Amino acid sequence: MVHVLVTGGAGFIGSNLCRHLVAAGHEVTVLDDLSTGSLANLEGVPVRMVVGTITDPATLHEVTSGVDAVVHLAARGSVPRSIAEPVATHEVNTTGTLYVLEAARARGAQVIVASSSSVYGANPELPKHEGLVARPVSPYAASKLATETYTLAWGHSYGLDVLAFRFFNVFGPRQPAGHVYAAVIPRFVAAALAGEAVTVHGDGMQSRDFTYVDSVCAAIIDAVGRRVGSPTPVNLAFGNRITLIEVLALLEQLLGRPVARHHDGPRAGDVPHSQADTTRLRELFPTIDAVPFADGLQATVAWMRGQA
Repeated sequence: MVHVLVTGGAGFIGSNLCRHLVAAGHEVTVLDDLSTGSLANLEGVPVRMVVGTITDPATLHEVTSGVDAVVHLAARGSVPRSIAEPVATHEVNTTGTLYVLEAARARGAQVIVASSSSVYGANPELPKHEGLVARPVSPYAASKLATETYTLAWGHSYGLDVLAFRFFNVFGPRQPAGHVYAAVIPRFVAAALAGEAVTVHGDGMQSRDFTYVDSVCAAIIDAVGRRVGSPTPVNLAFGNRITLIEVLALLEQLLGRPVARHHDGPRAGDVPHSQADTTRLRELFPTIDAVPFADGLQATVAWMRGQA
């Protein structure tokens, strides 16, 4: 059994991860300020819940006591939100990460952090491999590049066991749909279930390497269990690129009816295409298999139907 601190553990990815960690027999402490997460996401999950922020070193010092590993998911998400509020994004995502690293260093804990495919930014090469030059085009992307860079530097400088995962468009149950910065899959599904027109930014031919949340959780739990580290970032996606138009077509098949759509202008800071090179992930995690996109979308639709 490993004692794991999950920052942002009441959020979408965090709450799913906590369920899987507990099921795997691990002890879990959650730190979340509930700014976007919800206690309801952890209902019935036996974790120690601490309401607090990663920007408070004293709180971090307290919650890391006895912890073997820290999975750092807490962040201010959303590219558009970061463009509207760049300083706040920096304070949480960059400065907050430094506090997390310092708290983990004091305890000798492993640190796994969530970076983002957005760090590739304006670099057009596909698939995206970790050796590419990062070219962030939004404050969010820049803050995530800082997150992973500081983490890897702490590993090199202080001998900390660190792992920086670059997440690619994670989706699944408990991902919120009802706010202005909601991600595309929950926005599409919520609108379609309500019989409303789906808003598509641009022509819908932009593509993403959507990754079902259970696949992400499986890799993180394997990393915790084997204390996997890496001196370089690691893509956490499986190379399956799909356009937004194709997502809508699959959603129509699942619902058995057409989904109306409204095309709007492109969003600032968005990149046209994203796809992961999986070489490094496969080397480190040879037993992890991706949940097929169609299966993940079906599970997401079923969960969101149950919330209606």
